[in-house]
Amino acid sequence: MDDKSLKNIHVSSDNLYADVRLIVDTAQRQAYTAVNAALVQRNWLIGKRIAEEELKGECRAEYGAEIIKQLSNLLTTDYGKGFDFSTLYKFVKFYKCFPNILDSASPKSVLLTWTHYRTLLREENVSLFPRGTH
Repeated sequence: MDDKSLKNIHVSSDNLYADVRLIVDTAQRQAYTAVNAALVQRNWLIGKRIAEEELKGECRAEYGAEIIKQLSNLLTTDYGKGFDFSTLYKFVKFYKCFPNILDSASPKSVLLTWTHYRTLLREENVSLFPRGTH
């Protein structure tokens, strides 16, 4: 099944069930793609903002780790789990490893999923903070 836009789907066969399934499946694919793009952009922007704050602290690793700890506590209070130290650390690493990814992606291009980027970041042996600072 190809990736059709919902507005371009004209379904009117003798199989109501198949027609409705096509509409539902297409809408789900579009929703997944939109949510993924928003998550990738959100995570990159958070990483960028934390990295910018680190620069104010003269790039000291301890300063960066402390910023992430404090921010993690505040975000976890506001939004619940999903913003722990290691997750915010991944956002910073994501930005530092792919600093131009949002600038180079055209609106019609498909970004990888956040899961793909997390996998790539695990393969990268770059540590932003020395052990024991988080």
